[in-house]
Amino acid sequence: MTICVYHIVAIIIRLLISEENKMKEQRRETGLFSRRGILAGSAMFLFGGIAGRVSNAFFGPVLTPEKPPPLPWKWVKLDPLEAGRRCYRSYLENKG
Repeated sequence: MTICVYHIVAIIIRLLISEENKMKEQRRETGLFSRRGILAGSAMFLFGGIAGRVSNAFFGPVLTPEKPPPLPWKWVKLDPLEAGRRCYRSYLENKG
């Protein structure tokens, strides 16, 4: 799998270089860029960036989550009815 991705990236780089050379020759000849040349170059540049990102996602370092630190207080199970009553009373007493 890694060889295929590296070959694809190498092909993309070759295409980018060839497009860049074509654009340089075209600019020397006419002094202007064509829309087609600019679109082709930018599309290849975008495709190369996407391929690079995908290869990084597949072959990048694997991160393992760390165990969270223990809580600094004791965990207490709450009674939902009592919590609801207290919230209701607090809402009425503090007027919203």
